[in-house]
Amino acid sequence: MRWRRVLKEMAPYTPGKSIEEVKAMYGLEDIVKLASNENPYGASPVASERLAPQAVDLEIYPDGYAGKLRTKIASELKINENELLFGSGSDEIIVIIARALLGEGTNTIVATPTFPQYKHHALIEGAEVKEIPLINGEHNLDGFLEAIDNDTSVIWLCSPNNPTGNLIEADKLTAFLAQVPERVLVVLDEAYYEYIVDENYIDTVELIQKHKNVLILRTFSKAYGLAALRVGYAIGDQSLITPLNTTRSPFNVTSLSLAVAEKAFTDKAFIEKCRTLNRAQMERFYAYAEQHGLHVFDSQANFVLLQVPGSATEATEELLKKGYIVRSGDALGTPGYIRVTVGTAEQNDGFFKAFDTLLEGAGRLK
Repeated sequence: MRWRRVLKEMAPYTPGKSIEEVKAMYGLEDIVKLASNENPYGASPVASERLAPQAVDLEIYPDGYAGKLRTKIASELKINENELLFGSGSDEIIVIIARALLGEGTNTIVATPTFPQYKHHALIEGAEVKEIPLINGEHNLDGFLEAIDNDTSVIWLCSPNNPTGNLIEADKLTAFLAQVPERVLVVLDEAYYEYIVDENYIDTVELIQKHKNVLILRTFSKAYGLAALRVGYAIGDQSLITPLNTTRSPFNVTSLSLAVAEKAFTDKAFIEKCRTLNRAQMERFYAYAEQHGLHVFDSQANFVLLQVPGSATEATEELLKKGYIVRSGDALGTPGYIRVTVGTAEQNDGFFKAFDTLLEGAGRLK
């Protein structure tokens, strides 16, 4: 086989251990998964009702236009329907962008650490990747600007950033966009948009009217609790959406996924409930970190990047033994930290007790 050379230097995505794997490894009955930033409150009951056996005609191809869902989102955001692109999760839209705009002779700019799929797919397409280190968990936008050259094709901004949770400040974002050449696509990944409570957040959808080179990514996998169904969307000027749609596979989102997402999108009360509960539990993490002298990043998402005593990988393994699946910072580019999904009150009670044993072992329990 004549594989692309770059694949020899890369590895497939390695997911965290599944609940069943952890049960088998340690002989546990109850497992709490806090590793993948899923919604611990599930999905809206309104959406779940759409999962009845007769929900879709299985022999019929999906609506490649995603018409009903498109109309609802466009109406809510007050944009034209041709300013939306749908994908099998926002992950697929990242693939579409890379395929359409990146290749040999081009480069792309990303933060480090950030969501790894930006770099992953850029490398597959043969593009050069310029990585700009975060400063205290935040994007170094001045560093991004300095890295732009004639071959720069795509800039990726993850806000809130994964894995730190930091939100790019509004004034810094607008000042940055004003300086980026119009020929460079700026992708603003807002996978955790629904969890944002920062009063200084600006409606980024308004930015696409002024900046035709800005593309916003959002998803139904996080706050909407539909990770298993894989629905994401992009918002941008038609001049961006049309060529990206040309790159997209014709029936890339299933009929069932579209039908459930359409229902979920209408349940604003559920999203508000999840946002409120998430923020209340987030405050508990901040208080716990302060009590024990641990650093934690300011997060506008549904996860925290929490300092651990000693090795992140060892801490992750010890928490696994107690039934809590978290993500080691060693795998995320943040050694000395773990990324923890903010769970329910009950889940977090158990997590803090498990974490206490780490502190006790290190002689740091207060």
